[in-house]
Amino acid sequence: MQDTVARHRVVYLTYTILDQNGELFEQYDLPVGYVHGVNGPLFEKIERALEGRKVGDRVEVTLSPRDGFGEHKPELTFTDDIDNVPPEHRRLGSQVMFENERGEQMELRVTRIADGKLTVDGNHPLAGQTVKFVVTIVGVRAATPEEIANGIPAGGEATPRIH
Repeated sequence: MQDTVARHRVVYLTYTILDQNGELFEQYDLPVGYVHGVNGPLFEKIERALEGRKVGDRVEVTLSPRDGFGEHKPELTFTDDIDNVPPEHRRLGSQVMFENERGEQMELRVTRIADGKLTVDGNHPLAGQTVKFVVTIVGVRAATPEEIANGIPAGGEATPRIH
């Protein structure tokens, strides 16, 4: 029972995310942790798939856009003349923070440069894709009351928020 994933247990895992073409998108080989069952940083479908699993288990979870990174929203994509974009952002993959008139911030990535135009996109790079998470459980322990209240392991060992 000590090495089983359950509510109020700190779970340490490594994971890989594969895009809809099966290409590697992201990989974490150093263990990251979260507190199970307290509305943490994992997608709900992944957390449900880990319930009752043990240290050493490898779990594959396929997420549709609805279960994962959401649908691609065309209204979050903008194209402008490249001359209107600061030189430091005139490269694919460049990330820039924009703020609207209400003070709301959004990070946009340069996704296309062609014919004197530059396109930025505020969608997550995996929006609209069915993706696969391959998760390996590398450690489980009881969570402290503070960790349960905060939803993250002590020492800031939290899993990066992936949604």
